Amino acid sequence: MNILLRFLLRVAITIVMMVLGGRAGVGAQADPSGTWLVEDGRARVRLERCGPSRDRICGFIVWMKEPADKHGQPYRDKENPDPDKRARTLLGHQLIMGLQATPDGHFAGEIYNAEDGKLYSVSLWRDSADRLKLKGCLIKLLCQTQTWQQTLDVQPGQLVGLTGDLNGPRADREWAAVPAPKPMQAKAK
Repeated sequence: MNILLRFLLRVAITIVMMVLGGRAGVGAQADPSGTWLVEDGRARVRLERCGPSRDRICGFIVWMKEPADKHGQPYRDKENPDPDKRARTLLGHQLIMGLQATPDGHFAGEIYNAEDGKLYSVSLWRDSADRLKLKGCLIKLLCQTQTWQQTLDVQPGQLVGLTGDLNGPRADREWAAVPAPKPMQAKAK
């Protein structure tokens, strides 16, 4: 009888651990940080933590299959509604704007399309360890999903520096690194 009771207790504990373990993982977001090759292979996007508390996700174009036009001039963000951003090159610019974690394990917010200068709703999530799903919507009914593949190599012309450094992408003003607060000195009594 004692063996049967111990067996039933172990089974009950196992079931409870499986149920609690499964629920604990539902709201957890798999960090999408890394470098991703977009579905059509034309660009690589680096996703990283951003914002003052580093709880959001921003994305930057760090490599383009064709970064320059037929005259050898880098492609520019000429359709941007902000005149100050129209001269910036597409290579290195920010296209994913501070996505926030959602209860369903995704990150949601806005993505910038340099082809038309507009922002669109987007959500992304890791589909597997090396695949990312990105769902963009014009309106809630007109959506498209892409699969991005994680890359670990570096292609010629790829920006590898930290965001804001010479050989790195550039964050938009509103997402640029916020300087750490200066420590306050204790007043002498």
